[in-house]
Amino acid sequence: MDERLLRSEVPKETSNLPKRIWVESRKIWKVAFPSMISRVTQFGVFVVTQAFIGHFGEVDLAAYALVQIIAVRFVNGILLGMSSATETLCGQAFGAGQYHMLGIYLQRSWIINIATATILAPVFIFSTPIFKLLGEEEDVAEVAGYISLWFIPVLYYFPFTFSTQKYLQAQLKNSVVGFLSTGAFVLHILLSWLFVIKLDFGIPGAMASMAIAFWSVVIGMFVYVFGGWCPNTWRGFTVAAFHDLLPIVKLSISSGVMLCLNIVAWEFMIFFGFLSASSVRVSNELGRGDAEAAKFSIKVITSTSICLGVLAWILCSVFERKLAYLFTSDEEVAESVLDLSALLGISVFLNSIQPVLSGVAVGSGRQGLVAYINIGSYFLIGVPVGVLLAFVADLEIKGLWIGMIIGIVVQCLVLGYITFRTDWNEQVKKASERLNRWFLNSPEESNANSA
Repeated sequence: MDERLLRSEVPKETSNLPKRIWVESRKIWKVAFPSMISRVTQFGVFVVTQAFIGHFGEVDLAAYALVQIIAVRFVNGILLGMSSATETLCGQAFGAGQYHMLGIYLQRSWIINIATATILAPVFIFSTPIFKLLGEEEDVAEVAGYISLWFIPVLYYFPFTFSTQKYLQAQLKNSVVGFLSTGAFVLHILLSWLFVIKLDFGIPGAMASMAIAFWSVVIGMFVYVFGGWCPNTWRGFTVAAFHDLLPIVKLSISSGVMLCLNIVAWEFMIFFGFLSASSVRVSNELGRGDAEAAKFSIKVITSTSICLGVLAWILCSVFERKLAYLFTSDEEVAESVLDLSALLGISVFLNSIQPVLSGVAVGSGRQGLVAYINIGSYFLIGVPVGVLLAFVADLEIKGLWIGMIIGIVVQCLVLGYITFRTDWNEQVKKASERLNRWFLNSPEESNANSA
């Protein structure tokens, strides 16, 4: 069913444009909707934990927010970005019909990402001295250091969940991730209520509930993959996963730099679904050798995402006051959040554009180029402007946020220009060369050749 949907197409010469848009939209939403659900609910686990901890006290709320914003987003961005190399390779291999290579790419990604997570573990182990070095208040830094240790199980959850999701979505099987993530979200709410409210376990109860919920998703995906539901793409563990690791590492590092600067809000998790959809559709069509279908998909998904971005902007504006009180009972803290509502609305809209353009780049394997664009947009433009506005113009956090918005605007403009100017026939050739360079015979072909 999945392969037939992927390969079904309306002839390009047809004058029935609405039918072409409908067919392409089905393909996009088959990837985007489960991805949205999984990302919103997985990020929702963090939000629910923050809501429970936020009612313990201001120091606990500040400490949790500090760990999540600085440490978790940093490693999340790196590992999610590195996993997008799997997204490119699996998507193009599936489009080219090299199904057995998906399992090999998945195992390579696990090896690389687990090693990366281990390298990043000191960020959580030594977070108290790190936060103190950054000038954080001592009491907040101490609590943050305690909370960060509870995030270590989550750190090792990232390598498995991100890579496996990319592997499944490339073959249009990521609906199972949506179901698992939704179940984990419900489980987390129930366990948080039990551990924190009924049993009064405090911070350990909230954090333990989060770890259990996250790892339930990983276990569920393992059961699905290893249990025979991916017979064409999972052929078991193989030493072939250790071949050609260095090129994958290079592509993964570029991907990590590309994405680690872009994780900004729960709303962004929704539009990350379109990042996944644009990546899968572009990579599938490039792997299949159809440049025109790739271009048409980009037009449809960009239009769809922008329309939803406008809707999200309106909803944030309407419900901004109620949202603030979900995370704190302190009226002063809530009012300070409301003071930033206009900037939130702008960020929401921009977040409907940037992920799609990034997903197009991921699908064509141009993570390195986008990494340079991100560095230039944020560190050469966004951060300097933000610092000037915050400390010279005395706008404080507003200034920093405005600087980041300017960085996103520059990023969108540059990515949009590159996408518009891309020769997609040339990208088809590059995708074919990449797949041929890293292709390994399936076990059946190897046995036939040896015979």
